[in-house]
Amino acid sequence: MKATCHCGAVEIEAEFPHGLASAARCDCSFCIRRGAAAVTAIAASLKVLKGKGNLSLYSWGTHTAKHYFCKTCGIYTHHQRRANPLECGVNLGCIAGANPRTHGDIPWTDGVNHPLDRQA
Repeated sequence: MKATCHCGAVEIEAEFPHGLASAARCDCSFCIRRGAAAVTAIAASLKVLKGKGNLSLYSWGTHTAKHYFCKTCGIYTHHQRRANPLECGVNLGCIAGANPRTHGDIPWTDGVNHPLDRQA
């Protein structure tokens, strides 16, 4: 499936092993502010088809999660997950033909109590 930012400067594609049914929101300190639902993709399958140089990277804390945004329109397109770096989350709202509003109930994951935060 393909996904684009709002202005079209960034286009990605990825394999979604569970289709759009894996959409979820996270309540960690970053995602709760971002608010976008993400669909699970296989990290090795994610390819930037257009606009690689137009992506901005945001990372903090353990620097395992890497969040990517379009430098032009500011839209979050995807991120490499902290919980499983072999997976990426792709913004449901960026996926061609997907509409979070009509997607139904989107579950929440517990990012506030992430297990990596409890390791010493």
